[in-house]
Amino acid sequence: MLSNREGQKVPQVTFHTQQDNQWKNITTDDLFAGKKVVIFALPGAFTPTCSSTHLPRYNELAGVFAKEGVDSIICLSVNDTFVMNAWQADQDAENITFIPDGNGDFSRGMDMLVSKSDLGFGERSWRYSMLVVDGVIEKQFIEPDVPGDPFQVSDADTMLAYLNKDAEQPKRVSILTKAGCPHCVRAKAILTAQGLPFEEIELGSKGISYSSLAAISGRGTAPQVFIDGEHIGGADELEKWVAA
Repeated sequence: MLSNREGQKVPQVTFHTQQDNQWKNITTDDLFAGKKVVIFALPGAFTPTCSSTHLPRYNELAGVFAKEGVDSIICLSVNDTFVMNAWQADQDAENITFIPDGNGDFSRGMDMLVSKSDLGFGERSWRYSMLVVDGVIEKQFIEPDVPGDPFQVSDADTMLAYLNKDAEQPKRVSILTKAGCPHCVRAKAILTAQGLPFEEIELGSKGISYSSLAAISGRGTAPQVFIDGEHIGGADELEKWVAA
């Protein structure tokens, strides 16, 4: 049964992880003692909502959370350490600490271990997030107990709004590029110099074609830069946008 544990200490658990091809045990105290930590738990690595939305947004907002005094952001799932390590590499989520709750001990202690046997998953964590200060749960956002995999309140933006509803968020930048393109290199250098993290979408990879470039930007040349939904254009237009 799902339960809110605000005001209580997190369960005392030892997590078995692989780091640099060596086994390393990490305890609850290692993660939470004396720290301000945001943790979000989800049903499984590589699953659709977790990979497309839940995890990437926390990674994207890590710098903003740090400005609000958060020492670390933890992603927890009932998966083994090898799966979690592979998922972290696949997601390029360098701002997130991945913790494998392989036996479900932490999730069980949180009253958040649920059966996903109908999907062939066995026991998994329910989706939730929480703010933990020195091992004590200050705030917990638990997804509603409804069928399926609800994703309404455990997202990064809801947690950030709890910490500071007026927090300044980074611009969302995407750039369409192609291999061997010097203008693409210049555009990425401009974005980096401005401190603007960006998502790079490379033509010719993962089925992304020049037809996609034309359909999205209305142009047939790379790069094409988009900032907060606005089509900026190529490297020259980006330089003008920065100057303005």
